[in-house]
Amino acid sequence: MKIFFSPASPYVRKCMVTAHELGVIDRIERLGSAANPVNRDANIVKANPLGQVPTFFCDDGTALFDSIVICEYLDATFGGRLFPAAGAKRWLRLREHAVADGILGAALLARYEATMRPEALRWGDWTNGQLAKVRSGVQWLEGAVGTFGDRVDIGTLSVGCALGYLDFRFADLEWRAAAPGVAAWYAAFSRRPSMLATVPHAP
Repeated sequence: MKIFFSPASPYVRKCMVTAHELGVIDRIERLGSAANPVNRDANIVKANPLGQVPTFFCDDGTALFDSIVICEYLDATFGGRLFPAAGAKRWLRLREHAVADGILGAALLARYEATMRPEALRWGDWTNGQLAKVRSGVQWLEGAVGTFGDRVDIGTLSVGCALGYLDFRFADLEWRAAAPGVAAWYAAFSRRPSMLATVPHAP
C-alpha cells in the first residue's frame, strides 16, 4: 500500500492515525508530494483527478480518495472497529466526522485566503465567515463531548485531527476557552501513540 503524503495535511493525518490504530502503519509506503490548490502536483493528478492528498493506492494498484474512503477501506480490510456497522451508532459517528471535516474545510479556506491569495485581493469578511464556522463547530463538539468517553472511532479520531490542525495553524484562535470539555478530552486523546506519531509539521 502507498499514500501520497504531506506531514502538514490533517486529512493525511486522519488516514495515518487510522493505520496506526489498526496496526498496519508499517505496511504503507509514504510517497512525497507537492500538493497545492493552485499549482497542482502532476504526479497526484495522474491517479486522482482532483490532485489532492491523501491519495492512496491499494496493493492491487487501485487508487482511493478522499480521506473518509481511505479510512473506511483500511478499517474494512484489516478487521477494525472504527466504523460501526449499519445502525444508529454509525450515523452518529459519521455525523461527528462530518462536523470535524467541516471545521477542517473552513479552517483550510481561511488559511488559503491568508497565504495563497495576493494580499490586495484578500477579503476579511470571507475569512471571518470561515472562522465563524470553526467556532460554531467547536461549540457543537462542546455539547457532544460528553458522549466521547474513551471511544476510538472515526468520529473521535477525526475530531482529534481537526483540533490538532487548529493548534498547528490557528494557535491564536484559542478555541479551548470556549470549549473546556473538548479541551480536557483532547488533552487525553492527543496522548495516544497514534496521535503522538502523527503530529503535523511543515514539510
